[in-house]
Amino acid sequence: MSGLVFPHTFVPWFRSVAPYIHAYRGETFVVGMPGELVAAGKLNNFVQDLAILHAMGIKIVLVHGFRPQVNEQLAAKGQVPRYSHGRRITDAVALDCAQEAAGQLRFEIEAAFSQGLPNTPMANATVRVVSGNFLTARPVGIVDGVDFQHSGLVRKVDGAAIQRAIDIGAIVLLSPFGFSPTGEAFNLSMEDVATSTAIALQADKLLFVCEVPGVPENPGDPESPIDTELALADADRMLADASPTPEPHDVTFYLRHCAEACRAGVERSHIIPFSVDGALLQEVYTHDGIGTMVVDEKLESLREASADDVAGIIQLIEPFERDGTLVKRSRTEIERDAELYTVIEHDGVIFGCAALYPYVEARTAEMAALTVSSEVQGQGDGDRLLKRIEQRAKAMGLDSIFVLTTRTMHWFIKRGFQQVDPEWLPEERKRKYNWDRRSLVLVKKFN
Repeated sequence: MSGLVFPHTFVPWFRSVAPYIHAYRGETFVVGMPGELVAAGKLNNFVQDLAILHAMGIKIVLVHGFRPQVNEQLAAKGQVPRYSHGRRITDAVALDCAQEAAGQLRFEIEAAFSQGLPNTPMANATVRVVSGNFLTARPVGIVDGVDFQHSGLVRKVDGAAIQRAIDIGAIVLLSPFGFSPTGEAFNLSMEDVATSTAIALQADKLLFVCEVPGVPENPGDPESPIDTELALADADRMLADASPTPEPHDVTFYLRHCAEACRAGVERSHIIPFSVDGALLQEVYTHDGIGTMVVDEKLESLREASADDVAGIIQLIEPFERDGTLVKRSRTEIERDAELYTVIEHDGVIFGCAALYPYVEARTAEMAALTVSSEVQGQGDGDRLLKRIEQRAKAMGLDSIFVLTTRTMHWFIKRGFQQVDPEWLPEERKRKYNWDRRSLVLVKKFN
């Protein structure tokens, strides 16, 4: 197996993942899994990915659905599933089928968590799965003349009991069943249970690993790329124009629940495709993920740095200092000059930075340490940093900015910089110019 590990790719990749491992350790994720995932044969790999999250210190509540399994049980009994208003009508036969399907699924899920085969992600893993009557339910009742019988809605989630279970290291497994105070059973929807549980726990993430690949940037275009981050306000506008009773394969079916969770205090809700192997890991441990994340407000911000950002700046620029792209700066120097930096931050991780060193008497300033993480290059972050640095320089009343570079002159020339002789530099900067490095001096003058 060691021959399959390539240090030149594995090491940078693992380092890029590390900030997320630190950020999410100890956080609570509620994961909604439809029965379609199991029917598609994805359960074992999905459970292994959940075990990896669990090993990284994430507290997990897993809610399973069982739509196709219940329909299969109904078909075996010669029954046809009935729906109205986007919800199953659960008669006595359908309730029996749901109980049978839930029991079989819980067995399969617990068995998958118990696998510890060598050379698999579950090797040497000890994952305890806890289930229980954590949900109180109430009947849907009669809606527009339709009696939903044993179909129910979540009345209350015993968040304190679930919290105690995940705090001792167990994964809590919830089936979409609830009971009334009189002991009557109700068939619930997985989406309702997952959303209500995330709200009750004030979870850090609600993740639906489902049939839908995510929300497209242009919902009217099936070829449109997935919108990786959707503000709650934009989600609400999309939902206002959508059907109030969407089908599970509709874009807005899961989006409605994500928006509900965000409005109730869950910071981030995700729609992730189970058709992609490892989608859960990609969504949690990479910058842009693979599905759509709904947030109350955009998590990416372009702002001026503070002393708290020094460690993130150092971690960002260090690889570029090692390969000679950037001049090495000491931690003391960066701490001293922190307020001169502009950073791009996403979800607590710094992915871009640039510094502005003014030479007021010469009416110019040096832009230094312009860096964008290799993980997100090519997405326009360098241009955003340059624009902000120009705005800061103009606000100081300066006439130009300049850079010293040995490798990226073409990038700057395409953006309006012109090469000048090093003698052009302000006297103070000229005294610090490294003639051995022979950096090119490029200037951009403001109109």
